[in-house]
Amino acid sequence: MRLYHGSNIVIDNINLAMCRPYKDFGRGFYLTDIEEQAKKMAIRVAKIYGKKPIVNVYEIADNFKDLDNLKIKNFGIETTEEWAKFVMNNRSRSFTDTKNTLCNKDNKYDIVIGPVADDNMALLFRQYENEIIDFQTLLRGMIYKKTSSQYSFHTENSVKLLGKVMSKDV
Repeated sequence: MRLYHGSNIVIDNINLAMCRPYKDFGRGFYLTDIEEQAKKMAIRVAKIYGKKPIVNVYEIADNFKDLDNLKIKNFGIETTEEWAKFVMNNRSRSFTDTKNTLCNKDNKYDIVIGPVADDNMALLFRQYENEIIDFQTLLRGMIYKKTSSQYSFHTENSVKLLGKVMSKDV
């Protein structure tokens, strides 16, 4: 299976320490199985940080989900209440119950798979926390408008499964 990472740099060696916290599924290295999505992310990252957009391409064994030595959280392709709470908890700087199964701030999951949350989520979170909108409205607002997917790798054990194929300019 091919996975793609949009960036503004070539990434031959994945360094989890360089990954930012408070992302959808926690601090980790994020990829997608949709090349077009990675291209758009590469363009976005290059606009923000400079340099040129690059898609880094990796391969992982098709049966990686069957490996016994990995803990994988797979939300599938649909947004659900469980997925929304998981994303909210990981993105929140004030959420501290790291032992909660609906959080990956402690990297309890090696790999997390699921939809991408919309970038306007911070506003939605505030509206929900201030009881301006209900949970179903929050959930509908969090959906990435086009088909999306993300695979996040959170441990050295999981990163070792990724084989670099190439990097290409967008």
